[in-house]
Amino acid sequence: MPLSIGIVGLPNVGKSTLFKTLTKKEVLIANYPFATIDPNVGVVLVPDERIDKLAEFSKTQKKIYATVDFVDIAGLVKGASTGEGLGTKFLTNIRETDAILYVLRAFKNDDIINTQNEINPLGEKEILDVELILKDLETVDKRISGLAGDVRAGKKEAVKENAVLLKAKDFLSQQKVLIDQEFTPDEAVALKSFQLLTFKPRLYLLNGKPEEVGQEILSQLTTPDQSSEGQENYVILDIASEYESEGLNKEERVGLGFNELSGTDILIKKSYELLGLQTFLTTGEVETRAWTIHKGDKAPQAAGVIHSDFEKKFVKAEVIFWEDLIKAGSYAKARETGLIRTEGKEYVVKDGDVIEFKHG
Repeated sequence: MPLSIGIVGLPNVGKSTLFKTLTKKEVLIANYPFATIDPNVGVVLVPDERIDKLAEFSKTQKKIYATVDFVDIAGLVKGASTGEGLGTKFLTNIRETDAILYVLRAFKNDDIINTQNEINPLGEKEILDVELILKDLETVDKRISGLAGDVRAGKKEAVKENAVLLKAKDFLSQQKVLIDQEFTPDEAVALKSFQLLTFKPRLYLLNGKPEEVGQEILSQLTTPDQSSEGQENYVILDIASEYESEGLNKEERVGLGFNELSGTDILIKKSYELLGLQTFLTTGEVETRAWTIHKGDKAPQAAGVIHSDFEKKFVKAEVIFWEDLIKAGSYAKARETGLIRTEGKEYVVKDGDVIEFKHG
């Protein structure tokens, strides 16, 4: 299944420009609210230097990178949950994505119409949160009503599901976003099936220059369980500058005073990580490819991503870390020096493993 991230925000905060920069896809960019009405979907490559280096190593004919779908959704306004602006259409589009990217305006530019009275990223976040919470409350209430008969009849599964929904409703009634609350693994599985908007992972993009974003804003956008090692779930990105510099190679970027890695590359990587994903690699003369799996997946599950029969008939996996393979100079040398390991069904695949699967 393609992974998708919805780009959401108030009108005129830079969503469509970001989308165009990310995907190189022509979309309507206009300086008025609701310039985007139907969601634009673009498939974006996850930047990965390992693919490039392995392709060179294997003299590969074709390179295939991991991808993420970015969905540019029409601007949200206060009252969307009750039909204001593009209302329920907007919220339906978000429901179909795996995660949400909040684009929040931090830039100061009087030429771009601001639908709010001030530049206030946290205020914009609050509007987005509230509208999504109200829509989730509607979804939860509807489901609780639908279960009422089975709950009265004492049906076990219905009683269990109802309890999870009531717990979610309690948080939502306090205007709390569900993804930030504590749920057991079983409760989380149940909630995920409802595609609740506030239960989706989220990343915050502050559209502006670093000096336009105060530390108090950043501290509000860092979740409590995250470490102090720079794993914040926000990105500061001057979308207009990135749009102008898109297409430059690393040398050109550095020469013009930009960072070597573009802001959009960082954003794509962070979005990929947000979904708890990683890649293993395959390489040969025909193709070098990144395969997407969840962190913690074992070798048979990884094999199943290539072909379902590989998982069913899994025998073993021959594994080597990508850098070790390149340093060895060839598969033959890597095998000779014992760098290629044979792993069984319980092996947990690591990000950057180069694997060849053996199956029945």
